[in-house]
Amino acid sequence: MRKSSRGSVDPFIVMDVMEQARALEAAGQQIIHMEVGQPGTGAPKGAVEAVRGAVAEDPLGYTVALGLPELRARIAALYGDWYGVDLDPARVIVTPGSSGAFLLAFTALFDNGDKVGIGAPGYPSYRQILKAVGLEPVVIEAAEENGYQLVSDDLAGHGLAGLMMASPANPTGTMLDKDALAAIMAGAAREGAAFISDEIYHGIEYDKKAVSALEISDDVYVINSFSKYFSMTGWRVGWMVVPPDHVRVVERLAQNMFICAPHAAQVAALAALECDAELQANLTVYRRNRDLMLDGLAACGFDRIAPPDGAFYVYADVSRFTDDSLAFAARILNEAGVAVTPGLDFDPGRGGRFLRFSYARSTADIETGLARLAQFMAKMT
Repeated sequence: MRKSSRGSVDPFIVMDVMEQARALEAAGQQIIHMEVGQPGTGAPKGAVEAVRGAVAEDPLGYTVALGLPELRARIAALYGDWYGVDLDPARVIVTPGSSGAFLLAFTALFDNGDKVGIGAPGYPSYRQILKAVGLEPVVIEAAEENGYQLVSDDLAGHGLAGLMMASPANPTGTMLDKDALAAIMAGAAREGAAFISDEIYHGIEYDKKAVSALEISDDVYVINSFSKYFSMTGWRVGWMVVPPDHVRVVERLAQNMFICAPHAAQVAALAALECDAELQANLTVYRRNRDLMLDGLAACGFDRIAPPDGAFYVYADVSRFTDDSLAFAARILNEAGVAVTPGLDFDPGRGGRFLRFSYARSTADIETGLARLAQFMAKMT
């Protein structure tokens, strides 16, 4: 049977690493997971209890395409709590994870063949989803001196219809302050490019609060999710905020693409928004893990890193050891029992010289993983 050219996307390498790790675990080997950006904790207790109650009393059928009204209102209130932004709940759209939001945003904003800029290193699924919906991802290499974040001077000459940015970023954890975010947004506007802000790691910050694009302009798409700070990866529920005149466009697309986000997940998400004490306790664990990771990786010789201001990743330049991060990660997995992600997932051009380490798991796992990495690296040097 024929296959479409749009379906010829690259694999999501971290998922392949997860599968390799799973196979080793099935064979009896204990693996420390530093590859995947998934919290070691589950959904907040209040969220789980809310779903238990809902299942007993409600058939949990379809919701309206935009999401439960009470959830949309509570998400809007979050912008007041976190950023001092007075947000109309009508602009909030609940989605099947941030991935569903990406599909809706790309479809609502761009026409077939349009060029959308994404920074490298960056989340690999951006470029693959863009390809799959008939758009042209324009990968723009971000400079180390800019924390591997794009700046406005990087945008000229690409003919961009859109620009996708994340702060805190994956894989680096670097963040843009308000002036830097405003500058790149202004640069996108000068190029005539729609601006999409991926804010999925907001809430996981260490020394200062992340800035939302909504603090600067209403003429943006903002995407977020309950996967990271709210520790609900498998529930597949996220949200997006769009300009008022885009709501009906996105609603029609959501009706046809997804009908709605999972009802049970929406119930859990609403309750999770009231579980801040538990979520802040998770953040305390990430902060401790971050300190351990920075010290432990430096001791292993991985001392060239982007400054991780947020999220739960360290992106390390390992070029003194290899220019083949895929093979290097495979050796670390098979010989040390530690799963890490090759930089090629995030940067097709330079990623052979980088590894990403996630510290989203328990502190005990991070300590064990670092000890194994130290033993492995001692054999190399």
